[in-house]
This record gives sequence, structure tokens and C-alpha cells, in this order.
Amino acid sequence: MRKFMVVLDDSRECLNAMRFAAMRASHTGGGVQVLAVIPPEEFNHWLGVGNVMREEARERIVAHFEVFAKWMRDRQKIDPELIIREGEPVPEILAQIREDDEVGILVLGAGSDKKGPGPLVSQLTKSAGSLPVPITIVPGELSKERLEAISGPV
Repeated sequence: MRKFMVVLDDSRECLNAMRFAAMRASHTGGGVQVLAVIPPEEFNHWLGVGNVMREEARERIVAHFEVFAKWMRDRQKIDPELIIREGEPVPEILAQIREDDEVGILVLGAGSDKKGPGPLVSQLTKSAGSLPVPITIVPGELSKERLEAISGPV
């Protein structure tokens, strides 16, 4: 089964990327893999404190994921898979894609503020020619109605 991989983070544009991935998967018989990456700088403390912080970060990710997962299950009839990795985001995204040959498309949300589309979109599009899968970039400002119209059946 082809999976749409989408990155879960705290950005606003993540919501549109999640919606798009779920709707495309639903319309094409695919699946959704949600990847969350915990950056290493969150644990640069004493061992005991670092372990507690790591567990708290995982709990936050799972709670955030469950909100999206419920919508995907209820509305799109998709049961998403959650993957949590630790490390630098771009290398971890690429490693996950290479380790799971069912991942067929990486879906990223693009921010619309003056800072640009966001660090993941900026970094990954620089090496787009050598990536192992295509990238779909979903504009963060797309309305829910427009998103539904463009992600529906072909």
C-alpha cells in the first residue's frame, strides 16, 4: 500500500498537510504515516531530566496525533500510523522514507508568512532532485473547501 507521509509539528500549515494527505489516501486507497521528530536539543540536560523531558515530548506528540487520527478515522476512513523519531528533522525524515518502502509521497505544509515556507520545505526542496520520493507542498492558506476540491478523486 502506498503511504502519504506527513510531518507532525506545531506549525499552522501542518493542519492542511494532514488534511490533504488523509483525503488523497482515502481517494486512492492509500495510507497515512505521520512522522514526528523530536530534536536532540530538547534533551541536553542531565540524564534523568532528559529522560523525563523525552517522555513528556512523546506524550505531547501522541496527544496531538490523536486529534488528527480521530478526524482521519471518522471522516476519511483512514487509520494513520504514528512514527516518532529523535534527531535532526531533515535527516530523520529521509531515513524514515528510505526505511519504509511503502512511503510514496512526502506531504509538507508551506507557511505563508514573511519568513518563507518554513524550514522543512526550504531544506527539502533544495535537494528535491535527489530525494527518494516526490514532495507535495500544500499551501498553508488554502481554504478547507479548496483543499477538498483539489484532493478529491481525479
